Amino acid sequence: MRILVVEDHKDILDSISEYMVLKGCEVVGAADGLTGLHLAATETFDAIILDVMLPGMDGNQLCKNLREHARLDTPILMLTARDDLPDRLKGFKSGADDYIVKPFALSELLARIEAIARRKKGLQKRIIQIHDLVYDLDSLEVTRAGKPLKLNPINLTLLAVLMLRSPAIVRRQELEEAVWGTDLPDSDSLRSNIYLLRKVLDKGFDIPLLHNYHGVGYRIHTSA
Repeated sequence: MRILVVEDHKDILDSISEYMVLKGCEVVGAADGLTGLHLAATETFDAIILDVMLPGMDGNQLCKNLREHARLDTPILMLTARDDLPDRLKGFKSGADDYIVKPFALSELLARIEAIARRKKGLQKRIIQIHDLVYDLDSLEVTRAGKPLKLNPINLTLLAVLMLRSPAIVRRQELEEAVWGTDLPDSDSLRSNIYLLRKVLDKGFDIPLLHNYHGVGYRIHTSA
């Protein structure tokens, strides 16, 4: 079983990861919501363990984004330090399959993950759609108004981040880190790739979708 664990407390993340690995699982960790969002949307997992309180994007927002925009059906178990009914209901409304309160037994966490994974086992479609722009994250096929669009790997990554964060404006730094990590390129690389992406996405269509906010970043939306 391949599991994504999104948890900003290193000790908890390490404990979960070590236990799951000992039980034969492959674990990928993320320490903030934006990294977790990117990993969940661009890689395949059998289950996601998601803390509620996260920097960048909290667990409820991340879960809702994955369900509504990425249309991800991967089982999601939420971790929380609070056991209030309104908090648990908020998690379920955002799309979580199960909820466990800290502190918890690692054996119970694994048992719950295995249970929700069994219930949701099967084909998972991961498709993002904004207006007439559709991106299949599994096949990497992008269409607009039914017309196939050809994008290079860098533009595919930029598009995934922009669509998943829509309608929010994504800052330049976030886009650069999503593509190049810590090995950032020269200042013109992002601008050049955004230019190519806009040319493919918007040329020949009445409604522009890729918008530039000078000095801030970019966003995919039907209006500027």
